[in-house]
Amino acid sequence: MATASLDWKLGPLQAAFPSGSFPLGAVHEFFSGKKEDQAASTGFIAGLLSALIGDHGTLLWISSSRTLFPPALIHHGIDPDRCIFIDLRKEKDVVWAMEEALKCNALSGVVGEMQELDFTSSRRLQLAVEQSQVTGFILRNNPRGMNTTACFSRWKISQLTSQRMDDLPGLGFPSWRVELLRIRNGKPGVWDIQSRNGDSSP
Repeated sequence: MATASLDWKLGPLQAAFPSGSFPLGAVHEFFSGKKEDQAASTGFIAGLLSALIGDHGTLLWISSSRTLFPPALIHHGIDPDRCIFIDLRKEKDVVWAMEEALKCNALSGVVGEMQELDFTSSRRLQLAVEQSQVTGFILRNNPRGMNTTACFSRWKISQLTSQRMDDLPGLGFPSWRVELLRIRNGKPGVWDIQSRNGDSSP
């Protein structure tokens, strides 16, 4: 597993990670059920990807039922033109494509949207990133359950009511409940955070 001194802007979450830095060269698993929580997970992952790809990286996003609106990535500091989107019919093809993509060290990150992931498949994904040092994100929408996987960490992001600044009218900053359910060599926890111009604060 690799680490890097990137500015993740994750505020209090940093202390939960091994060596205080978000783990790279690993596969991270995100669970979501309701559509609003799926959007929250996507937003949180996009914030991580913004730091990961920097000014020159390339992102691959693979799905059999993509809900992401690519232009929305601009709000998270990601140029959609630096993202490659692959839409497949079957989830088993998503898992296969993600494994192959994670072997390519020319990529900065790979996102795979899927409902189910068994332990054997997750182990193959984790072995792939340990060789290439590419970072993987699995967004599991409406899974049947939280089965055991070999992923480095497991998250659940829930949407909270946005808080307006200084009682100004309109929508406030996105607010999320971030649950780090499991992380290797780290400290699981729960945080309520807001995303303010790319920064996460309690």
